[in-house]
Amino acid sequence: MDAKPQPAAATAASAPVTQVLFDMDGLLLDTETIYTKVTQSIVGRFGKVFDWSVKGNMIGRGSRESSQYLVDTLALPISADDYLAERDVLLREAFPRAGALPGAEALVRHLAARGIPIAVATSSDRDLFELKTRRHGEWFALFDAVVTGDHPDVTGAKPAPDIFLVAAAALGGEPANTLVFEDAPSGLQAALAAGMRVVAVPDPNMDKARYAGAVEIIDSLEQFDPAGYGLGEI
Repeated sequence: MDAKPQPAAATAASAPVTQVLFDMDGLLLDTETIYTKVTQSIVGRFGKVFDWSVKGNMIGRGSRESSQYLVDTLALPISADDYLAERDVLLREAFPRAGALPGAEALVRHLAARGIPIAVATSSDRDLFELKTRRHGEWFALFDAVVTGDHPDVTGAKPAPDIFLVAAAALGGEPANTLVFEDAPSGLQAALAAGMRVVAVPDPNMDKARYAGAVEIIDSLEQFDPAGYGLGEI
């Protein structure tokens, strides 16, 4: 008798991990602090507060979608385009100072040294990616592929699965064999929709109940044990 087809989630759970994808903002680099300060400086002019009740629903989404959400939620007297234009100037000044988050560089170097294909899958456009990684060129050069939000094949922003499917294909592997690191609920949803396993690394301010479906939830990349996924010991 022929075996019954396995659901995508079950297939992914039992398949060996052969490649790894990383989100970037708030996962590899501490850019979320920069986003928060810049956004507060803008909305503060209108007597508004940018807190986690708003930010938690914006993290990981495309810039246009998240900006419209901000303008609508806080009832700002400016358009999303006006907000983005002002924010862009301030962010470009600050991004080159972004620092690495704990455990990020060590894990990337470990996987690269073992020959595990790795890629960045970030909603940031390519020019902003270059600014954010300016201080970290040496270890970002270890990635086999970088897929940004303005890649021509990424037609839908997270939580659509596009960016992870494009990144996995760039590495030559299958979704079922792909492990994803994400800090945002929308990114988690995108990776799950792509049929991949996800290790969630949420900000301490995020409600962990929003990360249902992750194979593991950790507080920092320093806590990740690659040996548990057949990726060797650090």
